[in-house]
Amino acid sequence: MGNVILGLLLLAPQTLYSLNQQFRHGISLFYRASYGSLQSALRTLAAKEYATFAETVEGGRNKKVYSITDAGAAAFHAWMRAPIEGSDIEVAALSKLYFLGLVDGPGERRAVLDDVIAAIERDRAQLASLDAALDEMDVPEQYRRVFHYQRKALAYGLMSTDAAEGWFRALAADETGGAETGGEETGEGR
Repeated sequence: MGNVILGLLLLAPQTLYSLNQQFRHGISLFYRASYGSLQSALRTLAAKEYATFAETVEGGRNKKVYSITDAGAAAFHAWMRAPIEGSDIEVAALSKLYFLGLVDGPGERRAVLDDVIAAIERDRAQLASLDAALDEMDVPEQYRRVFHYQRKALAYGLMSTDAAEGWFRALAADETGGAETGGEETGEGR
């Protein structure tokens, strides 16, 4: 969550309230965060000196306006360029996609997209391996109906992984072609 907040702070200084609004109305498509978890993440970012804040009074109320530091900007850009790790590839991929416009140059953006594609390929290979292993299982009669729908869930995972890979490959191809704002081929705005 901290890297997503850093990306938002790169765009503009933010209050806790404005961060919460952005998480609720846009980022929630791929990342959910409670008000309390945002507050905790901001404290952590401030403790690491990745973010700082100024206290102001507006309408008789105290509020903190958070800004990113140079160290925070460096940490954000290092995260954007770092390989995706962990099991929640979709959240990581969409988080990086959301802020890809903050990465300079089509070559650097393409490198981020190539890493996303590699992570999706690794995930796909794991799902395919599981699918193959399940083909070899002898399922007792009393569990076959449950197993049938468990395999359907796996089939959905394979299908959605294939779709994500194709979508990110098309976007990477756009980036290689020098498209700065394109998106028709990748379904932007649909």
